[in-house]
Amino acid sequence: MPKHTLTGNIKQHRAFPSKILGNRRDVLIYLPRGYRRFVPRRYPVLYLHDGQNVFDAATSFAGVEWGVDETAQRLIGKGLIEPLIIVAVFNMGEDRIHEYAPTRGIYDHTSERKKRSRGLARQYGDFLINELKPYIDKKYRTKRGAEFTGLGGSSLGALVTLAIGILYPQAFTRLIVMSPSIWWDDFSIYRLVDSIGDKPPLKIWLDTGTNEPGWERARTLRDILIEKGWKLFDDLQYLEAEGADHSEGAWATRVDPALRFLFPSPGPAQDRH
Repeated sequence: MPKHTLTGNIKQHRAFPSKILGNRRDVLIYLPRGYRRFVPRRYPVLYLHDGQNVFDAATSFAGVEWGVDETAQRLIGKGLIEPLIIVAVFNMGEDRIHEYAPTRGIYDHTSERKKRSRGLARQYGDFLINELKPYIDKKYRTKRGAEFTGLGGSSLGALVTLAIGILYPQAFTRLIVMSPSIWWDDFSIYRLVDSIGDKPPLKIWLDTGTNEPGWERARTLRDILIEKGWKLFDDLQYLEAEGADHSEGAWATRVDPALRFLFPSPGPAQDRH
């Protein structure tokens, strides 16, 4: 049984209710070092899906966590990223496939009756924007504007991150898109990106592991984003992680560069070693 391995000042909100989705889920909040002091400073916020896997090996899939709390604590301590609040939003188990899917794709071809997602990504985005975010903004000292607010995830969580970013750029502008499930619903994410008129002000971290099935599709997604006006190394960072597979352990190693890209320290780093 993995031990609980929470690092830093982590607050727990059990059974946070959603009228929009008709359910309750746990939410964990990482507060940066120094937050407790009586200083009116406000902080940018990063919301992460699959919250079970973000901080704690005891609740994570297969007992492997992303270690976002340790990584953020270290990078903030070294002055390599801006201090930020991180919100780990738990998934709903069997309903994850419904909340994280932007369209009603089929996800199980094996049974006689094919299982189809309800495609609730818009409603899930509505929950984040109109129920969870107002609560976090009221409870904690956040910078509330979209330009200070990030969203991130892996696999289907990455797919829903990019979809929500495109659909709701007035809420989230810094996106972590790790190993997105581009295959979903016959590559519907390509069509969604293609449908963009004016390019929204999204700063995107996109990656994949070269040991993932169909990893080259991420390269195609990168190219479509560039066609739409994103500039590599400016508001789009793309990484092909050599030999990396589709797993929590692989994503954990890429939290560091993703945070550095999306939440860079505004001043010179005190220590780059």
